[in-house]
Amino acid sequence: MATLAKAVVVVLYIVVMIVIGYWSMRRTKNVGDFFIGGRTIGPWVSALAYGTTYFSAVLFVGFAGKLGWLFGMHTLWIAAGNAIIGTWLAWKLLAVRTREMTERLDAITMPEFLEARYALPWLKRVAAIVIFIFLVPYSASVYKGLGYLFEANLGIDYLYVQIAMAVLTGIYLVMGGYFAVATTDFIQGMLQVFGVAFMIVLMAGATGHGVVGAFVATSGVENAPALSPNPDALFPGWVVLVSLVFMTSMGPFGLPQMVQKFYSIKNRDVVVRGTTVATAFSTLIAFGAYYCGALSHHFFATGADLPQGANGPAFDNIVPTLLANPEVMPPWFSVVILLVVLAASMSTLASLVLVSSAAIAVDLVGVRDRHDKSSKSGLALMRCLCGVFVGLSVVLALQNEAGIVDLMSMSWGALAGAFIGPYVWGLWSRRTTATGAAAGFIAGLGAAVVLFYVWGVKSSPVAAAVAIVISLVTVPLVSAFTKQLPDGLLAKAFGDEGDATGTQEPAVEQEATV
Repeated sequence: MATLAKAVVVVLYIVVMIVIGYWSMRRTKNVGDFFIGGRTIGPWVSALAYGTTYFSAVLFVGFAGKLGWLFGMHTLWIAAGNAIIGTWLAWKLLAVRTREMTERLDAITMPEFLEARYALPWLKRVAAIVIFIFLVPYSASVYKGLGYLFEANLGIDYLYVQIAMAVLTGIYLVMGGYFAVATTDFIQGMLQVFGVAFMIVLMAGATGHGVVGAFVATSGVENAPALSPNPDALFPGWVVLVSLVFMTSMGPFGLPQMVQKFYSIKNRDVVVRGTTVATAFSTLIAFGAYYCGALSHHFFATGADLPQGANGPAFDNIVPTLLANPEVMPPWFSVVILLVVLAASMSTLASLVLVSSAAIAVDLVGVRDRHDKSSKSGLALMRCLCGVFVGLSVVLALQNEAGIVDLMSMSWGALAGAFIGPYVWGLWSRRTTATGAAAGFIAGLGAAVVLFYVWGVKSSPVAAAVAIVISLVTVPLVSAFTKQLPDGLLAKAFGDEGDATGTQEPAVEQEATV
C-alpha cells in the first residue's frame, strides 16, 4: 500500500509538470523564447533555476553516496566550495556582464557568444559539437541516479524508470522550452528546500546523536577511508578531494547549461537579489546532501556491508538504500525525498537538453534568423533535437558501466576545460585575443580528453581540475603575444563606444519581476 501511495504522488507530480509545459507552450513564440525565455526572468526564478541545474540526482545519489562514504564529513569542503565559489562568486563575477554583453552581441548560446566576441565562426561550430557530445554523459549520469532511486523506493525496474523519465522530460520540455524549465525550477526548488531540511533532521535523528552529535561522531579520519594511505592509488586521497572541490566549484564558470541562466535574467536588480537567493539555496542543498551521505557510516559498519555490485561496493546505491530503509527514513517521508531528487534531476535534465539541442539547431544549422526570430521551422527543429538528445542519454545510461561520479566528472572536465578560459577572460579582459581564446579552448579540451585516457576514468576529477587550470592560464598567456582584436569589436562587446574605460553600460529596465 505504501508503494501504491508513493506511485500516486509521483504521478500527480508528473501531471502538474505536463500542465506547466502546456501553459508554457502558449507563451513560446520563437527560438529566443524557447531557449532563454525572452530575457524576462526575475530574481527568484533565476536563482532557483541556477541552483536546481547545479544540483540533481548526481549530487543526491552519486556524489553524496560515494563521496560521503569515501571522505566522510570532509565532503563538506566540497559543499563550501559550491556555495561560496560555484554560486556566490559566479553570480558576482559573471551574471551582470554575461547578461549585458550577450545582449549587445545578440548571442543566446555559448558558441554564439564565442563567435561574436572573437570573430571566429569556426569556433562556434566546433563549440557546438563539443557541447552536444559531452553533455550526453552528464545527462546519462542523471538518468542513472534516478533509475537507482526509483528502483529502490518503488520496485520499478531500472530500465522502465529510464524510459519513463525520458518520456516525461521530453514532453514538458519539448512543449514549453525555457518558460517551462524556469517555472518548474521554481516549484522544484522550493520542494528541495523543504525536503532537504527535513532529510537532515530525520537522518541525523536515526543515528541517535542528533544533527550536531552525528557530525562530531562522523568527522574522524576513520570515517574517511579514501584519505588513508593507499599505495595502489594513482593519486593520494587528499589530491582527489581538493580536485573535487575545485572541479565542482569552478566548473560552473564554464558550463554552458549554467551560464545560460545569466542570459535570461531581466536586469541588474535581478542579479542583486538572485545572488542572495541562489547562495542560500546552494548552501542548504549542498551541505544537506553531503552531510547525509557521510552519515552512511552510521548505518553500514564496513565496506562489506554496503550494497554490492558485480565489481564490489555499489556506491551509487548507498543513498537509495538508506532512503528506502524504514529504520532510517520514515515511510511517509520517503516519497518526499523521491520527489526532491526527481525535481532536482528534471531541472538539470531540462537545462542539459535545451543547451544541447540549441548547439545543433542554433549554432550548426542556424535556425535563429536575427531579423525574424519567430521562425516556426526553428522551433520545430529545436523540439525535435530535444527528443534526440534525451534518447541518446538514456541509451548511454543503460549501456555504460561507469559510475555516476565518473560520468559527471568526464563531462564537467571536458566542457569547463574548453569554455572557462575563453568565456571568463572574454567577459573581463579587453586584451583577450582571438588566438588566445582558441588556444585556451583547444588546450583545455585536449588536456581533459588526454588525461581521462591516460589516468583512467577513476581519476577523472583530477583530470577535470587540471584541464580547467590549463584553460584559464593558456588564454591570457597566448593573448599577451598575439594580435589584439579591432577596437570596434571591443567597443561593441563592452558597450563603450567613445569610452575607452569600458565602464559605460547601456540603460536597462530597473523593475524586476519574480
